[in-house]
Amino acid sequence: MATETKNDAAPQAVASIIVAAMIGAAIYGAFIWAPTEKTMGFLQRIFYFHAASGEVMLLAFCVVFIGNIGYLMRRKPEWDWLATSGVEVGLVFNTISLVTGPIWAKPAWGIWWDWDARLTSTFVLWILYISYLLLRRLIENPEKRAVVSAVFGVFAFLDVPLVYFSIWWWRTQHPPPLIFKSGGLSPEMLKVFLFSMAALSALMVMMIWRRYKLESLRHSVEELRIEAEYQNEGGAK
Repeated sequence: MATETKNDAAPQAVASIIVAAMIGAAIYGAFIWAPTEKTMGFLQRIFYFHAASGEVMLLAFCVVFIGNIGYLMRRKPEWDWLATSGVEVGLVFNTISLVTGPIWAKPAWGIWWDWDARLTSTFVLWILYISYLLLRRLIENPEKRAVVSAVFGVFAFLDVPLVYFSIWWWRTQHPPPLIFKSGGLSPEMLKVFLFSMAALSALMVMMIWRRYKLESLRHSVEELRIEAEYQNEGGAK
């Protein structure tokens, strides 16, 4: 285990430096290099991280869904570790999206929040995956916890396509996607947005990987604890 950790240290350090550089470049592009939008002015710059966080959030929850399905089909703990890691990371980006949205909405719409389809379904998604984590804490048996979490995770994922397609299916306060629409974003704005999304996606992958490694260590500790309790019970008898 010590050798494995030492061997992983250098690649992890390099990955951290690359991701940090990408995030720094994305911040520079969003707040300095990108042109100022004519209507909303400087406020529009929050878009590069608000919208990108929303997209990365959905990607993270897709990873969770893959982990949930993988566990239900193969019953290997590695799939449960992946799903749990994806939930926690996805919730980070979900929270960023929910916090930055009202900051942009108040000056743009005149209100902090509106219970339209996109905003409501995104908030429901946050509630569902918070419930996912709470549910795991209520179940002590590792196998039962993994099965129940996987089933609940598949159910929670039903809200992911609802979030994504809500602005097409219903007329909402939230604006329609303008990323690739003619007249939506200038070429410079589009480049900054795509790079910001790439940077946040890289951050998501790194966070999920590190959280996965932590979950594998936690699983090993839990197995040792259960084995120790079993031996103690056997000795007592």
